[in-house]
Amino acid sequence: MQNFKRVFLIVMDSVGIGEAPDAERFDDKGADTLGHIAERMNGLNMPNMAKLGLSNIREIEGIAIQDSPQAHYTKMQEASNGKDTMTGHWEIMGLNIQQPFRTFPDGFPNELISELEERTGRKVIGNKPASGTVILDELGAEHMKTGALIVYTSADSVLQIAAHEDIVPLDELYQICEIARELTLDEKYMVGRVIARPFTGQPGAFQRTANRHDYALKPFGHTVMNELEKTGHDVIALGKISDIYDGEGVTSAIRTADNEDGMTKLIESMSQDFSGLNFLNLVDFDAKYGHRRDPEGYGKALEAFDARLPEVLNRMNDDDLLIITADHGNDPIHHGTDHTREYVPLVIYHNGIGKGKELSLRETFADIGATVSDNFNIKMPEHGKSFLNEIK
Repeated sequence: MQNFKRVFLIVMDSVGIGEAPDAERFDDKGADTLGHIAERMNGLNMPNMAKLGLSNIREIEGIAIQDSPQAHYTKMQEASNGKDTMTGHWEIMGLNIQQPFRTFPDGFPNELISELEERTGRKVIGNKPASGTVILDELGAEHMKTGALIVYTSADSVLQIAAHEDIVPLDELYQICEIARELTLDEKYMVGRVIARPFTGQPGAFQRTANRHDYALKPFGHTVMNELEKTGHDVIALGKISDIYDGEGVTSAIRTADNEDGMTKLIESMSQDFSGLNFLNLVDFDAKYGHRRDPEGYGKALEAFDARLPEVLNRMNDDDLLIITADHGNDPIHHGTDHTREYVPLVIYHNGIGKGKELSLRETFADIGATVSDNFNIKMPEHGKSFLNEIK
């Protein structure tokens, strides 16, 4: 069998499949994103992922184990020292991150806030961990009255700046975030992402808009995406993928509004003739349901994703490869609001599979990047082992 012309990589953001061997070191003993959601839902209705072999990786309530799965399957263990979005995604593309990004459970240092105020000419309110919707209810009216910036963080390594689009125009908000990004490049802060969080509406009825923009650190090394771009291949980034890699190695970036829109954009892009990688992140699992500890909402989102899969599978050419995985866990039954250190599922499909099989446990997410490199005959990443010959 010849190599694949197009590789479609879907990251179900935060869809872990059980605690990793080192979970206790991350205070995540007992974490099990898929397992706990399925228990809370009295079984997940995901017949299409079932056919691909999801429960063959590890039995999940409501998802039938298959005698003849349609895809190859296994699980992956994270090798990097972290459990955040950037670390997971960067590892998928061949890196190994040993210096974790900083989080700010008590808010950001006064010296950073003071410098941000001085550089932007606007005062800062908030400066604490908070839900993005709750903090708008708390401080949105004050922001509209004073023009002060709402700065907040989360369990992730993020500095988020919320502003009403009628009070702080988008261009100004983006410029403010660029200043914040510059200030937080210092190693003493080590903030993974600065995020612009524009919103509209009136007190009691604020709504965040789709004009969010992420300002990430550049990856700490050359990724598989860089090599694909360098060798003339396409790298189509859907959703927040381009932001996660700060545009590195991206040849085309397409924004998405939510999971549903992400799947629609993926399906639309499958009509394109290209050679390379089409890379989609589905962020709602993590942002809307995992961090907010909403297992029922998370479960319904998983079922909605599953319902769109036939549209993807029916558009697969014989020289297409589909990889479905995740970047970390975010167990909505677990304590706190942080990500969870878990194994992630790995499901691999193409039209030439007669009967799917279990692959060996992958000891790093970078095996995906190594496989993509192997497929396109480009320089292999420093980390990861290709499973290309096992799946053809």
